[in-house]
Amino acid sequence: MIPKIILGKGPEATRRTIGYLFGKGRANEHIDPHLVASWNDFAPDPGRSPHGDPKEVEAQLAEQLDQPVKMLGDKAPKYTVWHCPVRAAPEDPLLTDTQWADIARRIVAAAGIAPAGDDQACRWVAVRHADDHIHIAATLVRQDGRRPQRDYDQRAVQREARKIEIYYGLRRLKPGDGTAAKRPTSKEHFKAKRLGRDTTSRDVLRLRVRRAVAAAADEAEFFALLEATGVNVRLKRGPSGDALGCNFALPGDTNDKGQPVFYSGSTLAPDLSLPQIRRRLATTSPEPATVRPGNPWHQATNATERIPHHLTHGDDPTGQGQLVALGAALDLLPVTAPSTLKAELEQAAAVFERATRSRIAADLDSTRALRRSVQAIWKDPTQHGDGAGLAMLLDVALTAVAYAIHWHRIRQHAQQEAAAEQALVHLQVAYAQVAGPVLTDLARRSPSLQTKRRYAHHLQEAVPQHAERILADPAWGALATVLAEAEAAGHNAATVLDQALGQRTLDDAHRPARALTWRIRRLGERHAPSPQAQAAKRSGTQRPIPPVQSPPHPTRRR
Repeated sequence: MIPKIILGKGPEATRRTIGYLFGKGRANEHIDPHLVASWNDFAPDPGRSPHGDPKEVEAQLAEQLDQPVKMLGDKAPKYTVWHCPVRAAPEDPLLTDTQWADIARRIVAAAGIAPAGDDQACRWVAVRHADDHIHIAATLVRQDGRRPQRDYDQRAVQREARKIEIYYGLRRLKPGDGTAAKRPTSKEHFKAKRLGRDTTSRDVLRLRVRRAVAAAADEAEFFALLEATGVNVRLKRGPSGDALGCNFALPGDTNDKGQPVFYSGSTLAPDLSLPQIRRRLATTSPEPATVRPGNPWHQATNATERIPHHLTHGDDPTGQGQLVALGAALDLLPVTAPSTLKAELEQAAAVFERATRSRIAADLDSTRALRRSVQAIWKDPTQHGDGAGLAMLLDVALTAVAYAIHWHRIRQHAQQEAAAEQALVHLQVAYAQVAGPVLTDLARRSPSLQTKRRYAHHLQEAVPQHAERILADPAWGALATVLAEAEAAGHNAATVLDQALGQRTLDDAHRPARALTWRIRRLGERHAPSPQAQAAKRSGTQRPIPPVQSPPHPTRRR
């Protein structure tokens, strides 16, 4: 159940609100508008009045609601109308008028508008004009002339809504921490529908601005990318001429006066204000924005593979920073992916966006490698055209998102945890689609049975606790192929396999052969070590890569 508070001001605010609630709506969506409750339980009902013109009854109702406000004259507050739509989820059971009336009374009491038993509280009405929601309208002067005590009313009504969901068996929403992006209003939804669009301007702008932040190396490139994607930018400048903020608009999105409808960055999302964008861009500049020579898919995969370690061993700001960087990577992946995968990857990025923000301030210093490598992929995604690069990255991203779920869970970030869980589902679908053909092709080129037995023998010696699962994994043939390719490139197969096993534990791998296939594919494409280096490794003079210990809870599917 979603309540949302809107304040109204001006001499006709109450009249306008009542007129809207009992009117046809912006898209003729108001069907049978009528009162279900009011401050005195006998307020005039324009929707059900057997006598008189409905417009006259509307005027009468507005006048009664406004009476305490009018008594104050010039001392009336600036905002005089409190308007709160309360909407149930589509899958919720149909509530009766009596049930909606009880919900309205609980909401106004929680908000401080009309505490239970207070006969001098504000005047209010609850109007139902659809099966799934009501509108509560109140005037913000009590009948004794005082102002209502409604401090933090938005939080209060949200808390009450969670209790109402339990009481009536409705869909239970996750409690938030105030860091969620602002939802599009009903007006924005109706406008999008009227224009034949599936998505509101607010949602389109949020996606385009996020992608520009993820792709840009500096502020100039950020604004250039916005211009290239058709976003109009209006800067807010201070007395010195410096840009202090920015607003965004889509071409053709205008108000009733034909003027562009601009949204400030902070209203698109808390982390899209200009100061926050500049802070994000500082992780790729002022140092050169190019990545080191090498395959950017491998570099992005290596950086993503380290995220679980940061989440389990780093402090909270470091963990939060890693989630911000992971969200930026997911924002750009749909742009680089085949068309068959775009929908799932876009859904994954859209829902994971909520998991990238919390009350914890993000430390972004450790995210440069991931950001730069993903930017390099975005600029030239053609390497690994067989899909192996994307499959590798998605493979480690699945684990990173699973750890993100656990990280948010233990910090009681309910909305972020739920968002990461949804993202994991979409990533699993995308991963299966891209990894399947690549692994099938690798398995088709599997080496001889004798070679596979040699690899299997080393596995049984190196990781006896996982060997049976690896050999039974359908991707075992693909793993044998990449080991043979590494040998052909001059690597020692046993050494490469040991390195892959040492990078991360296989305890949380549902498909361990798949995980090893991608690790060895990356290791095998590096320059082969010299004979002296190989001898040093065999003699133990080189220190092995320490494994990362797994916390007990994160789960994922490979």
